[in-house]
Amino acid sequence: MDEVKRVPIKNLKTEEGADELVDSPDMEPYVRLAMAAMQGSDVAASLVEIAQLPLEKRYVWRVVSALKWAFADFDDLGVVADRDTLTPEDKAKVLELLRLRPIQFCMFLKALVGADEMKRLMIQGIATAGRMPEPGSEGR
Repeated sequence: MDEVKRVPIKNLKTEEGADELVDSPDMEPYVRLAMAAMQGSDVAASLVEIAQLPLEKRYVWRVVSALKWAFADFDDLGVVADRDTLTPEDKAKVLELLRLRPIQFCMFLKALVGADEMKRLMIQGIATAGRMPEPGSEGR
């Protein structure tokens, strides 16, 4: 197993907008949970607080609702049009923004449903997407 590397908080890189999300009132129960866990304190009170939150105030809701809005009107033809017309610089920027997303999504699923179900869902998604015709190939 790889050794854990300790990095001072001031040296952590965060994405643009992450500070605002962490500082939002909806994240306060999760920040308290993290602080208790890091200090080796009892996390039971934090878990009770989180358990009482409505679904729409929970961390998982932020993630799944962002995905809902991101893919509600998904159209791979639009993706192909953008892919074919992006400047090399813009394409590089998009790809850099996406670089860690598959890993993060797998980590999210693993934490939510467990490793086996995460693997099943991802394999099912890859298989389904692989069986579909290449976007934009219908008109070629």
